[in-house]
Amino acid sequence: MKCATVVTEPADTAGVLGDYRFCDPDLLRLALTHRSSGSPHNERLEFLGDAVLGLVIGELLYRRFPELDEGALSRLRARLVSGEYLAGIAQTLGLPAWVRLGPGERKGGGARRKNILAGALEAVIGALYLDGGLAACLGCIERWFGESLAEVVRDPGDRDEKTRLQELLQARGAPLPVYAVTAVSGPEHARRFEVSCTLALLKKAVIGAGSSRRAAEKQAATEALAALAAREIS
Repeated sequence: MKCATVVTEPADTAGVLGDYRFCDPDLLRLALTHRSSGSPHNERLEFLGDAVLGLVIGELLYRRFPELDEGALSRLRARLVSGEYLAGIAQTLGLPAWVRLGPGERKGGGARRKNILAGALEAVIGALYLDGGLAACLGCIERWFGESLAEVVRDPGDRDEKTRLQELLQARGAPLPVYAVTAVSGPEHARRFEVSCTLALLKKAVIGAGSSRRAAEKQAATEALAALAAREIS
């Protein structure tokens, strides 16, 4: 749904919401109004946006990663909707310059606070849902979170990359990866290892490097996960 109305104050959506324009610009202004700026503020929209975001991210993960089980999907969704991720995306979209804060909060650096930015992004999603429905939310969220969907697969957090790669291949019924040392360089006290990782699902081996064979294998597994994720998204 696209409307002719264009927001003309700091909350201009050009470059952030793509070609979407709010039918009700007041919804967007409200979404960008922090409670420190007075009432009404964006906390109700933040509540709604949180629910919509969880649904849309769940659908995107379900469609893009059919090999992952419920537990893996839940862990990925939890990371994508965390305050850390949301604040980072809000920064990328330029929301710090648009969020409306009270003088004290603005002076205290509120436009850089992760909880404020994450809340503002959720509120914008809530406003999008009310203004344009689920289709508008899906289009924007998929564009905003596209790189992050691959990132959470590349970066398993506290789980070992080699284990994650093995689990991924087993879920697809593919052979396990084959690691091989391709080069060792440097003096005895500062060795550098290069390791190849060969997968049946990739046309060519990926290479990892590190100060030990184990570190190099871990890096190679990380590169393999990235290559598989890129193939899924492309």
